[in-house]
Amino acid sequence: MAINGDGIAPTLAELVALRATAQRRKPARHGRHSITGPAASTLRGRGMEYAESREYVPGDDVRHIDWRLTARSGRTHTKLFQAERERLTLIVADTSPLLYFGTRVRFKSTQAARAGAVAAWSAIRDGDRVAALRGTAAEPPVPPASGTRGALRVLDALVRWYERPPTDDQGLAVALDHAARLLRPGSRMIVLADPHSVAAIPQSDWPRWAAHHEISVVMLFDALEASPPASALPFQTGGSRVELDLADAAQRQRWQRFFSEPMQAAVRGLPLRGVRAYALRGDAPSESWLPAGAPTPQVA
Repeated sequence: MAINGDGIAPTLAELVALRATAQRRKPARHGRHSITGPAASTLRGRGMEYAESREYVPGDDVRHIDWRLTARSGRTHTKLFQAERERLTLIVADTSPLLYFGTRVRFKSTQAARAGAVAAWSAIRDGDRVAALRGTAAEPPVPPASGTRGALRVLDALVRWYERPPTDDQGLAVALDHAARLLRPGSRMIVLADPHSVAAIPQSDWPRWAAHHEISVVMLFDALEASPPASALPFQTGGSRVELDLADAAQRQRWQRFFSEPMQAAVRGLPLRGVRAYALRGDAPSESWLPAGAPTPQVA
């Protein structure tokens, strides 16, 4: 593998090139929380944003009285809401050190960047605004923006985040906490993560996000993690060399418990909590996780 553009670190050029891949796929319908239409309404629902205020008329919902304007003007006013024109797609990037590893074609981190690029270009194709963030207090989120400019901002961040392990990563839980502050009802969130990072999030936490947003979790794994050879494997850790005998049944079982079980538990459990779950291997086509129909779990 070469250092640049050949699997170890993502490049902006390869992420930009994935635009054609996203455009070839059939545009996704907006989720059940996305509402479109030009008319203003006094009824506020999911995916609705404030439009203006006008004087209250009998029949208006008293819950939407604009108390500040009412106090200033001395006349009762009510707020009007309209459907959001653009849905927000938020890409949440896990930057766990476990991702910066790979044995075939590309590192898991590079595949995460590529999957995020496909998600960004797909969002732009669908008319969404796109934003991105990771688990750190040192760097603000990439702000929501639409069009090519919005996608390129996200792609530039993905290249920076996945070219090498950040020293200030605070974990997926912190990233999701930041995401909760940006998401609005009807938003879509794409989580790119190592299975161990997903396993560290209590599964009982996911339904509160899925209740108002469309959530997809894309877990990155390597071929060696999923199917190691039944032989001795040498590893260099720090200044010492460790050898694992994976021909030994007990050792192989421990390997599978560590690498396979967290991902399989998420693939089985997250859909029960309203979350789409996908497992994407490092050497698979980077767009193969995109759902083509019903939100069923899949491994790519």
